[in-house]
Amino acid sequence: MPFYLTRFSYTPETWARLVKNPEDRRAAAQQYIDSVGGKLHGFWYAFGDHDAYNLWEAPDNVSMAATAIAISAGGALSSLHTTVLLTVEETVAALQKAASIRYRSPGEKG
Repeated sequence: MPFYLTRFSYTPETWARLVKNPEDRRAAAQQYIDSVGGKLHGFWYAFGDHDAYNLWEAPDNVSMAATAIAISAGGALSSLHTTVLLTVEETVAALQKAASIRYRSPGEKG
């Protein structure tokens, strides 16, 4: 199954609710991805551009997109970004396939 990295930030209102009623959001995240046949591999909070990061596994892009859409539609986040991660083996296969593509730079005559 493909891996996905999500980076997200909470709204100020969400942070205020969490301050009043602290909770571990890993169980909720696990429930979301379980519902599409995936798995949560990690959940971290961070300093910086995003408040938190998740590492997920999902059966396919549509399943992960559905999860991201459902979470975003909940209104608790100010941003959510998802990156599809490639394994080393997938990257090597892509490199090998790239060798067969004849690329022409803009303005270069072919």
